[in-house]
Amino acid sequence: MAKLHDAVIVVDVESTCWEGSPPKGQQSDIIEVGLCLLDLKTLERSEKRALMIQPARSTISPFCTELTTISAADLADAGSLADACQTLRRELRSRDRPWASFGDYDRNQFRRNCEDLGVAYPFGPRHLNVKSLLAMALGWDKELGMARALDALGFPLEGTHHRGVDDAWNIARLLAEVFRRTRAS
Repeated sequence: MAKLHDAVIVVDVESTCWEGSPPKGQQSDIIEVGLCLLDLKTLERSEKRALMIQPARSTISPFCTELTTISAADLADAGSLADACQTLRRELRSRDRPWASFGDYDRNQFRRNCEDLGVAYPFGPRHLNVKSLLAMALGWDKELGMARALDALGFPLEGTHHRGVDDAWNIARLLAEVFRRTRAS
């Protein structure tokens, strides 16, 4: 397949989490893949969506629901990680397009979950770390969290923080700003 340079797939994952260490026998599973596309010509965001995933090795804790607003009931009809990866490959051509996330957590969590569950990793090698790119492009002394970065640029946080679908949308706005500023210079 040919590499595509028309858009970047912007991804933010939410995973099962606990206050403190995971309970015995449980491991952190991806439960939401929030995503959108950032058009590289227009820098417009589109195709905002969430791929909900049934956790394979853990349950949703009250802490996780409080942080993400995702409950076990929200995942009752969710697919598997394999289903989500297949959707990424087929519908978004994730092997052929660059993809981005805010920091390395999402990339590492995806790799770990895919490896642990024997699922084919859905992305190609072209990953953009928006957190690092933003700090470098804007000359910041340190990397900021997503909400602080939005605030520093005068952008409102759209949606609910720690929901993958909304965080991906906000991350795409930050990535668009990196491209705007670097193209202008």
